[in-house]
Amino acid sequence: MRWALVKVCLAVTTMVVVAFAVPLGLVIREMARDRAFSNAEREAAAVAPALSITTDRDQLERVVASAGSDAGMAVHIPASGDATAVDLGRQRAADQDIATVRRLGRASTTEVPGGSTLLQPVALSSGEIAVVEVYVPEAEVTNGLTTAWTVLAGVGLALIVGSVAVADRLGVRMVRPAQRLVEGAHELGEGKLGARVPEEGPNELRLAAVAFNSMADQVVQLLANERELAADLSHRLRTPLTVLRLNAASLGDGPAAEQTRAAVAQLEREVDTIIRTAREAKPQTVAAGPGAGCDAAEVVRERMAFWSALAEDEGRKVRVAGVDRPVRIPVARADLAAALDALLGNVFRHTTEGTAFAVDVHNGEDAVIVLVSDAGPGISDPEAAMARGRGSGSAGSTGLGLDIVRRLAESTGGDVRIGSSVLGGTEVRIWIQLDGREPVRRGHRGAVRRRRRGRLVSTFNRPRSLP
Repeated sequence: MRWALVKVCLAVTTMVVVAFAVPLGLVIREMARDRAFSNAEREAAAVAPALSITTDRDQLERVVASAGSDAGMAVHIPASGDATAVDLGRQRAADQDIATVRRLGRASTTEVPGGSTLLQPVALSSGEIAVVEVYVPEAEVTNGLTTAWTVLAGVGLALIVGSVAVADRLGVRMVRPAQRLVEGAHELGEGKLGARVPEEGPNELRLAAVAFNSMADQVVQLLANERELAADLSHRLRTPLTVLRLNAASLGDGPAAEQTRAAVAQLEREVDTIIRTAREAKPQTVAAGPGAGCDAAEVVRERMAFWSALAEDEGRKVRVAGVDRPVRIPVARADLAAALDALLGNVFRHTTEGTAFAVDVHNGEDAVIVLVSDAGPGISDPEAAMARGRGSGSAGSTGLGLDIVRRLAESTGGDVRIGSSVLGGTEVRIWIQLDGREPVRRGHRGAVRRRRRGRLVSTFNRPRSLP
């Protein structure tokens, strides 16, 4: 494409230069010829007044010598009466041409060896016609043509070289973004999802680069959502798997019971493998769109109704608070249910039978806090647990449970904290921001927000007795 543009520009510029230079050169040649014959006419006109007065040879020779070069001018006076014909200077024109000019009485030019001659008729006092012959050498006719043609050729060549250089730069400006677009498309086709194209060049190519980058971002987001969905759906299988494991544990001894427990364990390992595989790319998540939300109190009541049945079988005491009235949050119902199942599943998985747990919901002015507490042994290293929740799952833990909770909170501008509960075990606090923005942490408003958050946290840090 680049060289094609250069060739087209070269051809067009050459045609333009030829179209202007050739006629201009011919015009310059004609101007030089006209200049030479105009000089010859002036020389001939300088002799005409003397011829109209006298035909004396000596006087005419002096006039011819003063008018021009005697080697280039000749005077031809015809015979009349007793006067004989007079010829001054060197004759170059043919006798026939001189006779024709004398008969017609009109100036004429004729070609002679080495140049041309101007034949100018002049009327004498006797009524006869004399002819003044002025020789114009070829060198005088072409004087300055070589310089003029050289200048025209140089200007034309400079125009051609300049146009080629400009076309080459324009070609590079057009071709380079197109090549980068092609390379980016090849890289994206080879699975290099980070391939992007610089948004530069002509407007059309810049728009194509913007569209390509947008498409690549959408492809990455679609793949990330697909992986995240696979991991999320796999993790949601952990809830029924927990139920199966607990039921299998109560089957007692026997081949059938051992086979059931082995099958459940194998299924849990397969689910963990799917979760880890799906999370290898660390996909990004998409926050809930405008209008998305649910009643947190209703979701908590629904999920606690499910887990309370298992808690009763294991002799666990359960407490639920703050769900007696609607609590609207900007979180999808399925996402909140998945987060609660993840935390409550961890309680059943990592604490012994008979360990109490509680779920508290508090609705503030600009935030909602959900606390999941237990009376188990607690978490010795909360930071490591949160690190697993950011994708660094260790053996036996995918880390997706806390990751689901963390993403849910951060999608609203909130966060997740792990600490010690008033029940003596672990407390996971989910801070859900109602306005969907990161809380302001500077100035007066930041202080007000911190005081509000402190009051919310201190409210749940007060000792409460389980029923």
